[in-house]
Amino acid sequence: MIRLATRLAEGIASGLAALSLSATTLFAACEGTDLINALPAHQKEALVARAAQQPHATGILWHAVRGDARITLFGTFHLRHDATEAHLAALSPFIDAADAVYLEMSNADAEALQVELANDPSLMFLTEGPTLPDLLGDADWARLAEEFKSRNIPPFIAARFKPIWAAMMLGLGPCEAQSGALEAKGIDTLIGAYAAQAGKPSQSLEDGAAILRSLDDVPQEKQLDMLRLFFDLTIDPDDLMYTTKARYLSQEIALLWEYSRKVSLEGGGDSAQEDFDMFEEALLTERNRDWVSVMTSDGFTGDIFVAVGAAHLPGDRGVLNLLESKGFRITPLPFSP
Repeated sequence: MIRLATRLAEGIASGLAALSLSATTLFAACEGTDLINALPAHQKEALVARAAQQPHATGILWHAVRGDARITLFGTFHLRHDATEAHLAALSPFIDAADAVYLEMSNADAEALQVELANDPSLMFLTEGPTLPDLLGDADWARLAEEFKSRNIPPFIAARFKPIWAAMMLGLGPCEAQSGALEAKGIDTLIGAYAAQAGKPSQSLEDGAAILRSLDDVPQEKQLDMLRLFFDLTIDPDDLMYTTKARYLSQEIALLWEYSRKVSLEGGGDSAQEDFDMFEEALLTERNRDWVSVMTSDGFTGDIFVAVGAAHLPGDRGVLNLLESKGFRITPLPFSP
């Protein structure tokens, strides 16, 4: 889902550039505090222990083999980071050897989705009825508007985001936003471009527009709760992004998800568990099942390279465990570009 948000955000960023809003030098170093290391020792130990119990808890490069299907799976960090080019270089031999390359959403389909969004802004924006200032009230909207300003997004644009998309945009810290993260091409896009140059254009695991429309099934009040949760967080969003990147680069993927769960449950009020489970099912688990259905279909044979968000890989209901339950032999591959 963050892949969709990132690709749509690229289009928004292009529009902002047309409004003469400039970012600082791309990829200026955004420092921060590792929030997991900053936890009290007993909390960190419990978090690490829970993560370690998850199947396939660490690692971002894997082989999954069953009969004639030989899949190389890479877990991506959708935004650009300091090691993006090194990751692409390390992955290029696997892409070269593949018969086909799959992304959550192919580059061609991502570009088509940008066109569809331009023709139908309701995919991402509130095009009729009350906007965020009306839905949130004056005080909360004033706070939210300041948060968007700090990310170089004008309030008059932010006011029309659907709440769930506004919440996703806030997941990007101000430093990253001001450093050009929304304008930059992440590893998914670069993999797609490299594959196209190699004569094997990327293919999609899912219909991006259908996924966007499915988010409308999430009650609007629940979407607004996601925004209100942000107001209640006591952690700095730049620290959260710093932690996410650092732990991704150390390939501690299950630990990141467990930390996300901890933050959501502690700040989400009485319905926190229910809300977290609902969004986990909609944004992660259901999509994992759908992707595995594609990967286990009759036509999915030969050497296949697949890149999806790293959070989709570990856990009982992660892509790797689901493939294993379908008879695939799962093997971690070393990855230290």
